[in-house]
Amino acid sequence: MTDVSGAPADVLHTLYHSDQGGHEQVVLCQDRATGLRAVIAIHSTALGPALGGTRFHPYATEAEAVADALNLARGMSYKNAMAGLDHGGGKAVIIGDPEQVRTEELLLAYGRFVASLGGRYVTACDVGTYVADMDVVARECRWTTGRSPEHGGAGDSSVLTAFGVYQGMRAAAQHRWGDPSLRDRTVGIAGVGKVGRHLVDHLLAEGARIVITDVRQDAVRRIADAHPSVGVVADTDALIRVEGLDIYAPCALGGALNDDTVPVLTAKIVCGAANNQLAHPGVEKDLDDRGILYAPDYVVNAGGVIQVADELHGFDFERCRAKAARIHDTALAIFARAKEDGIPPAAAADRIAEQRMAEALGRA
Repeated sequence: MTDVSGAPADVLHTLYHSDQGGHEQVVLCQDRATGLRAVIAIHSTALGPALGGTRFHPYATEAEAVADALNLARGMSYKNAMAGLDHGGGKAVIIGDPEQVRTEELLLAYGRFVASLGGRYVTACDVGTYVADMDVVARECRWTTGRSPEHGGAGDSSVLTAFGVYQGMRAAAQHRWGDPSLRDRTVGIAGVGKVGRHLVDHLLAEGARIVITDVRQDAVRRIADAHPSVGVVADTDALIRVEGLDIYAPCALGGALNDDTVPVLTAKIVCGAANNQLAHPGVEKDLDDRGILYAPDYVVNAGGVIQVADELHGFDFERCRAKAARIHDTALAIFARAKEDGIPPAAAADRIAEQRMAEALGRA
């Protein structure tokens, strides 16, 4: 079924009537000459121009692409608010297999669409897009960040993302055990790609014991060869069942915390870099009921967005690192608010973020 515009009815329902709705602006982009099909979603500009990455993915349907863009954009509003940035939330998705359809012409066309928004949306890298892609997009759009140092950007943001997650772990350890030290704590990391491998370095430097897994064996071999003390298990299912696991760090795909994994999770803390770790509403309560402390993903993985936001003002690594270090104090404040209000930390983080956005709207 379609309406008179030709858009599938379920897409329009998502835009206007679902829990994912309520966005300020959603732009459907198409450039026939290059094959570009994209969705740009702006959730909120209460705190400033919307900032969020561009995901390049072979979605099964246009409705799935729209739903993902809306969900991710909303998440960016909360992430940017909790990171203390003067940015609202936005996200874009390009539909298609990046290995098959990515071309310079397609990225330039996408850049023109972002530029047409006049600065309401600032784009950066996400899953399926890279620094080199942002360099191309920036040729058509000055509201592009996450570029290479050669083109005036900050480059790879995974270093500060990992640093922020590490700070979140220290805060969680302080709240859970009364000591921020991770020495002799056993940390299981699912996904040792760009962010996960940097996280390994931070934890080893502090004396933590580490167990890893990754679907890519080359990533596992790289860590194991460089650090023979790091343990390896076959898959995530085995990792979450490791006896004596203190902290579980999901650093790969979303949905890691679900009805199947939470009941068997042995860790006392969950703190990782992956986005959208909670598979559905209610999982945060399941974790809380089991006495597992959850560090909200969009809070602890904000080091990357802190970096790309700083790039807009002339990137300074030490300034960014200092901002990312504050993730430790932000996480502690969330845990304290959760305890005070008698709610899970994820709900407490949402309340704090919503309060900041509401206060900004009240000043407008």
